[in-house]
Parts: sequence; C-alpha cells; structure tokens
Amino acid sequence: MNMPQSFGTAMGFSLSETLPAASLPNVPQNGSDQGSLLTAEDSITYLAPMADTNKCWPIRPTLRNELDTFSVHFYIFFGPNISIPPDRAAIFAINLMPVLDSGGVLNMELKLNVSSVRGENITIFGCLNHGMPLSLHDNTSVSCESESVSGFHLSINTTANITKLRIPYPQTGTWYLSLRSLCATEHGFEMCTNVTTEVYLRSYLTPCINDCGTYGQCKLLRTNNYLYAACECKAGWDGWGCTDNTEAYSYGFQLLSTLLLCLSNLMFIPPVTIAIRSHYLLEASVYIFTMFFSTFYHACDQPGIVVFCIMEYDVLQFCDFLGSLMSVWVTVIAMARLKSIIKQVLYLLGAMALSMALQLDRHGLWNLLGPSLFALGIMAIAWTVRTIRRRRCYPPTWKRWVFFLFPGTTIATSAVALYAFVETEENYFYIHSIWHMLIAGSVGFLLPPRAKPDVKVTPLKRRRGCGYQLCVNEHEEMGLVDPAIITINSICTS
Repeated sequence: MNMPQSFGTAMGFSLSETLPAASLPNVPQNGSDQGSLLTAEDSITYLAPMADTNKCWPIRPTLRNELDTFSVHFYIFFGPNISIPPDRAAIFAINLMPVLDSGGVLNMELKLNVSSVRGENITIFGCLNHGMPLSLHDNTSVSCESESVSGFHLSINTTANITKLRIPYPQTGTWYLSLRSLCATEHGFEMCTNVTTEVYLRSYLTPCINDCGTYGQCKLLRTNNYLYAACECKAGWDGWGCTDNTEAYSYGFQLLSTLLLCLSNLMFIPPVTIAIRSHYLLEASVYIFTMFFSTFYHACDQPGIVVFCIMEYDVLQFCDFLGSLMSVWVTVIAMARLKSIIKQVLYLLGAMALSMALQLDRHGLWNLLGPSLFALGIMAIAWTVRTIRRRRCYPPTWKRWVFFLFPGTTIATSAVALYAFVETEENYFYIHSIWHMLIAGSVGFLLPPRAKPDVKVTPLKRRRGCGYQLCVNEHEEMGLVDPAIITINSICTS
C-alpha cells in the first residue's frame, strides 16, 4: 500500500484499516526512506513512524459495554492501568456507534501513578483525535494539530497527576487516544530513558456531564427522530453541566423562595375549618391532601441545597397536581347541591378522569380548565333546574351573591389568569405562591353553607272505625297450637 509522499511527510505516519493477518503479506511496501510499513496481528492495527520503518506502534482496541441509553463504558484489555514505554506512544481506539452515541457526552480521565516515575520529572502528553491518530513522535514538542487533523490535548505530570476531558455530542466513528511520556529538562522535553510510566485510563459515555450537578436535571429529548440528552438548569445556573454560576441565585433567595412556596399552602387551613364546620368532611379531606402534598412537593422541587424530599419526586408531583385539580372539582360540585349519591359518583368519576389526564400531560392548561368548565356546567344546570322549580333565582339571598359568590369568583378567575398568562420561570416563586393563596381563598368564599336539615313530618293520626287488624294468638306464633284448628280469637281495631 503506497501513500502520497506529501501526506506522509505532513502527518508523520501511515494508517491502514484493520485487516486480517493473512492478507498483509500481499501488500506492497514502499522502498523509499519516506515510506511506511503496515502490519497487523490478531486484527490489531499498527502505526509506523516515518523515521523508522522497523518499529510499529500497535493501536489497542477497547471493549464496549452498554449499560443504558447514552451510558457506555469502554474497557481496555489488561487495563485500566496501562504502561507507556519511553520510546514510543501508546495508542487506543474508541468506536462510537452512529445515532446511539452521538447524543451523549464522551468522558476521558487520566491519572498518573506517581510511584511509577521513579522520581523523574515526567509529563504524559495525550491527543484525542477523530478519524486518525497523531503519532507524537517528536521528542521536543507535542502538538495535537497538523495540516489536516486537529484534536484535544491532555497532559499530566507529577504535580497535576489527574486530568479530565468532556466532549458533548461527540462525532460518531473511531476516536484515537495517543499517549507519550517525555521528561522535562533545562532544554525542554526529551525522551525518557528506561522509565515506563503507569497511567490509569478511564473512558466512558454518559447522558450528561456529571449528571448535571446539584443545580440541574438530566433529561432525554427527541427532535426529528434524533435522541439526545441535555441538562435543565435551575436557580439561575447555566452551562453544559449546570456549573456556570454567573447568574445563580444566592442561598438566601433560594431559602426565601422555598419558604414562600411551602408556607403559602397554609392558606388552606381556613377552607378546611369552614368545610368541617359545614359538615363537608369529604371536601375537607381533599383540601388537607392538597395542602400536605403541595407543601412537600415544592420543598422537593427546589434546586440546590435548599431541598427536602419525603418520597420520590414524581410521586409528590402527581399528588400535588391531582390535589389541586380535585380541590377545584369538589368545590364546584358541592356548590351544585346535588343529591348525595349523585355527588359521590361525580367525585369518584372526577378523581379517575383527572388521574388519567395527569398521566397524559401534567403541565397542560386544559387539565385545569377542562374539569373546571365541566363542573361549572353541571352547577349551572343544577341551579337552573332549581330556579325553574322554585320560580325564583337561586341562590335566593342577595347576601350570598354579594358577599360570597362574587368575591370568590373574582379571586378564582384572577388565580387562573395568573397561572395561565403571567407565570414564567423567572417569576415562578412568587406568582405560584400567590396562586396558592388565591385558590385557597376562593374555596373559602365559594364553599356553600351547611344544608338545612329536612323538617320531620309527624304521621297523621289514623281514623278509628274503618281499619281492622287480625291478631294471632301468641301461642299460635310459637307453634303451640295445631295449625288445623287455628281460629281468629280476637279482632283489634286500629
């Protein structure tokens, strides 16, 4: 296999594809001094420097172990501790699969075993390149760039013996890591003599950088059938791994926002008290459920160190959303003043329908507006029927309209408007707290008063002289008299 002289001079090496060992003897060799020698054994590709055609540098493959989506570990044979000889570079190949590996983060970690350098001032230089490796055969300078290839530079020494490299959304194909050890002298870097250094190498693929850290959440996204992972940062943090704190919120602000979101749920205490006094025990149970899970959901939803979770985040979020929607549902159904059996059926159907809707889309606006409008329709029909039957407006008193229904409706409408049109990520802390207080306040106004007990109707006295009742002797009931001779022994008038 002959390569152009200009390409070989510029790169300093020649590269072949991985070939079976039996096919290599048929490959012609370039007899000039600028030529290259390519051999392979056991499907290992060898890289030969242009200066010396008698030495070959093996490219060691890696073993791929898939754990999960964008979670792959690359294991080196006889690793992870590798030995770097003083006279040549150690080259490793990492193969990234198309589509499967391009949406994650390629991680590379190097750690120098200081005890293996024998007191020498050794520096390990590395180059990570895509498509083809760099030979690193120059003893005086190490560069990860050439006329046609550029890569990522890594270096470790006895002082800084650990280095890490992160490449988000790496290009698929084969990546080559070239490692070379050089000793620092007064005249620069020179080849080390008889010192084989030991390096710990770890290479793996993850969905996000460091799992997005303390102030972020790693999420899988899909766009045009392309799957990739990204960090969703909170509390003003930014960056690939949510490590940029340029606009991050202070600890005091995080604590204030958490307390505001949690303590605003205490506004449900007055509606619970009103519901219990009016004998609306089921409604009071729903309000207590909402207050409890909303408090602990927002305590768990906060980023950073101001966070407290009593159970899984997904469970708290579902219960918080379900409680909020059920509070609206049971309040409006209670205002309709339906029969007890009908009201219980609607409560149960509403709970099942809302649970299904939340599983489909928890953040949809119609999850709130849909049940509210449907319950308002049921209430309007019930009030209309009651108005027609009584031939007067329902509710009948103007005080109920002026002091309860009108203020409650105004507060509830304002809460829905804030939730739908005003709330954003920037003002979430105080707008959502206002939403809690408005919804709880509207429930206290809209919950109907206790229903008046039905008037007991005394039975009318029966008229005497018309009704007769046959009285059977007590002995006959006990079976002491022969049934064949049963006679009527008395006639009782009612």
